Amino acid sequence: MIPNGIGLRVVADVHGDARAFAHAAATDRFLIQLGDLTDYGPDSAAALRIMFSLIDRGTGLFLVGNHDLKLARALDGQSVRMDPALRNTLDQLDAPLRARVVDEVARAPAWLRWGDTLFVHGGFHTEMLERASPPVGLKRPEGAVARALYGAPTGKLLADGYPERSLDWVDRIPSGLTVYCGHDRRSTDGRPHIRQGASGGSVVFLDTGAGKGGHLSWIDLPLRLR
Repeated sequence: MIPNGIGLRVVADVHGDARAFAHAAATDRFLIQLGDLTDYGPDSAAALRIMFSLIDRGTGLFLVGNHDLKLARALDGQSVRMDPALRNTLDQLDAPLRARVVDEVARAPAWLRWGDTLFVHGGFHTEMLERASPPVGLKRPEGAVARALYGAPTGKLLADGYPERSLDWVDRIPSGLTVYCGHDRRSTDGRPHIRQGASGGSVVFLDTGAGKGGHLSWIDLPLRLR
């Protein structure tokens, strides 16, 4: 899915910040977006169109995030929690874009392995080392796919109402593997947050709050010949 002999640009959660995403997409690198294209920011429709344009040109792909799946399920007529952010996104989408969202989310992967690197939205699971991600589809995810989209909720809520999430999975990343993910805003200084695990692996949390009062972050990875 990733072309050989080309550098990569890894882009974190966009959350409707289409202006920043347009800057990130203006590259000759292959772009991997880590999910959550929509909600919160001012122009989720434009963010989706930028991503789909990259897909059409063969210059990018996205991994499904929890907000992407929730949007697609809502468009498919399924019962989801209808919060203001989702309502705002739905109001922005015309009929062709609605159909495209459902198609692209249903067939997109939840994680992607690239040598000693793994890309995912929410969190790592050891099963990701053993097989490629199946298409996410439009059903409620389970197992490794659920971990990929939602991380590892503890069942508790934080003061802001968002679920508390465990980072125990970081300690199961094997030595030599780097995981790039979004979903949780772990950064305290506006830069991607790097955390080492007990097994020798590492994770780079790229979400720095785009669409939520922060900004969009991305990292360029060097060309790799396979």
